[in-house]
Parts: sequence; structure tokens; C-alpha cells
Amino acid sequence: MKAFLVTVARTVSGTALGLLLTSLVAYALSHRDLLFSKFYFTLIIFAMYFSGGLIPYYVVLRSLGLLNSFGVYIVPSMLNTFFLLIAISFFREIPGELKESAHMDGAGEFVIYFRIILPVSMPLLATMALFMGVGQWNSWLDSAYFVQSENLRTLTFRMMEVINQSNAPMDSVAVANRPGGGVTSFSLQVTSMVVSILPIICVYPFLQKYFVHGIMLGSVKG
Repeated sequence: MKAFLVTVARTVSGTALGLLLTSLVAYALSHRDLLFSKFYFTLIIFAMYFSGGLIPYYVVLRSLGLLNSFGVYIVPSMLNTFFLLIAISFFREIPGELKESAHMDGAGEFVIYFRIILPVSMPLLATMALFMGVGQWNSWLDSAYFVQSENLRTLTFRMMEVINQSNAPMDSVAVANRPGGGVTSFSLQVTSMVVSILPIICVYPFLQKYFVHGIMLGSVKG
């Protein structure tokens, strides 16, 4: 239950903060007159294709004080470069007259972003939320590599432990005599998968109406 609550907390907070930061950065980069925009896009593309590796990543997390903390689940995933490029393309397709009229009424950039841009970007935000939420829910490597506290273990990590323990060789007599001895390793694996995917299945229908349209965002038009 504790691992379940940790996973729910990281999924909700990680998805919300990831949406906020990614869309904010995308909105800023969507301005065609932004200074040094080519440099920013080059940096983003470079970060998408090249990684420093596990050891440099571990060193960065340690220098930031994120090891063995709940923040290690949230901070590294707050900016998604893939969805950043899609969001930039989407924001550039929004008619500029909307922002110009808001500027004439005295609205600042944050007012325009929250009251104009976000309401018309629901397909984009729903698609991003679905993918980010599934990624947060299914992630277990960060819990295995960067967390030592048992109180911060995630549900997927616990499920991996259950599956590994069920696959471990055991004495047949002890298995037959223990309570629930009829439980097989396959039943444990299937139960683990059901527990892991059930919440995502429950959330998906509410986002489905945005998903088909949102998945095509950023595509090249003929």
C-alpha cells in the first residue's frame, strides 16, 4: 500500500509539473522572434539524441541532492524534449490575433498563457498527460538505482520483486505446506500486471476523446 501511494504521488505530481514546465518552455520557444532561438533548438535536438550515460547522470543527481529522495522521481522528468517540440509546433499554429488582442487589452504573457493558450490546447495537454502519466506509473529503474529507502519504493519496483521471487527456485515441500501453496509463479506475474495497469486503464477513457486528435499534433502537413 505504501508503494502504491508513492507511485500515485509521483504520477500525479510528476505529470502535473511536467505538463506545466514543458508547455511553458514550449510557449516561450514558439515565438518566432525569440533571440537565440536557433541555439535553443540545437541544444534540444542534441539532448534528444545524445546522453551522458548512467554514471554522469548519477553524479548529477548526487550533486543536486536528489539521491534517495522523492524529488528524484519528479525533477529529471519535468522537461520532456520530445513533447517540447510537438508543443512548439502546436502553439505556432494558434492564430497570432488571439495574443495580439490580449496584448491590446493589457494582458501579460502569463495571463495569455493561462487564459488563452492552455484552454485551446486541451488535445495537446491530454495527450502529453497520458504519455507522461504512463511513463511515471511504469518507471522502476530510478527506484532501483537511485533510492535506498524502503519507504520510497514504487509499486512497479515491488511488482518486479514479487515476480523475481516467484521465479526463484524453492523447495517443493515448503511450497506445498505453506498457506496459499497452490499459488503459481504465473498467477503472481499476472496479478502483478493487473495491479500495475488497472489504474491507467481506468484513466484512459476520460482522455480518449483528445487522444486521436492529439497524437497527430506536430505532424507535417502536405
